[in-house]
Amino acid sequence: MKYSCCCSRSTFALILISFLFLSSSCLLPICIASSSEVGDETPFTYIEGTGKGPKEWGNIRPDWKVCNTGKLQSPIDLLDGRVQVMSNLGKLKRDYKVAPAVVKNRGHDISVRWEGYAGKININETDYKLIQCHWHSPSEHTFNGSRYKLELHVVHLSASGKIAVIGIVYKYGRPDPLLSRLLHHIKTVGKNERPIGILNPGDIKFGSRKYYRYIGSLTTPPCTQGVVWTIVKKVRTASREQVKALRDAVHDGYEANARPTQALNVRPVWLYTPSKN
Repeated sequence: MKYSCCCSRSTFALILISFLFLSSSCLLPICIASSSEVGDETPFTYIEGTGKGPKEWGNIRPDWKVCNTGKLQSPIDLLDGRVQVMSNLGKLKRDYKVAPAVVKNRGHDISVRWEGYAGKININETDYKLIQCHWHSPSEHTFNGSRYKLELHVVHLSASGKIAVIGIVYKYGRPDPLLSRLLHHIKTVGKNERPIGILNPGDIKFGSRKYYRYIGSLTTPPCTQGVVWTIVKKVRTASREQVKALRDAVHDGYEANARPTQALNVRPVWLYTPSKN
C-alpha cells in the first residue's frame, strides 16, 4: 500500500487506524460494536425541530450520546475527490445459504431477520454471519452530494461482536427481486414478527464487484461505532410501488428514514476495483 508524501501525519494515522479496524484482530476498543439497534416505538424521529430529530439523538438517552459526539459516524458522502482507489482490498467473499426468516415493522423501518444460519461474508479473513436486512428511503449514503431513492443495509456480525454492513442503493426502475418476494408482507406486517418461510439471501443482488469501504457506525441510535461499511458501487433498481410500500408502512415521522450525512473527520474511504492484471 502506497501513500503520497503529501499525506499529513494525522491523515496517515487515520489510515493506519482504519487498516487495523479491517484486520482480523482488532487492537482498539471501539472496534467491538454491538449489533443491537433500537427496537420499534423508540423516542426518536427523523424530523428536525421536534426535539427528537437526528441532531438531538445524542441528548435523548445517555447511551446514545455518541450519536452527537462520535468521530466515526455514518452515513457519509462518498465524494470522488476523497476516495482512494485500491485493488488489493480483495473481492467481497459471500457464502449465503437459504434459511427461514421473519419480517417485522419496527416502526422506523421494515426489517427481515434470518432465524437459521443464512451464511456469511468474509472480510480480511474474518467471518461475519448474516443477521438481518432493512431499508432506508431515501438513501442514507450520498454520492458526490446526491441521494438515491432507496438504500438496503445487510447486517452481519462476527464471533467477537464486530459488525459489517453491506449497503446497496437503488434508483427507480425495474422491480427488485427481493422486494418483489416481500411486497405483500411489507404492506401488511405489524410490530410482531411474521414468519415468511425460507428466504434466499442470494435474492439480494449486488451486480458489481466494485465497492467503497470505510469505518463508521450504525445509522440509528445508539449509533455504535466501529462498523465496517461496504457500499456496493453499482446502483440497482426498485419500482416506485416497492419504494412507496416501504415508506407507507413505517410510522409517522419515519416516512423519510434517512439520517443526514455525517462529518468524515479525515477518515480514509477506499474504492475497491479489481486489478486488470
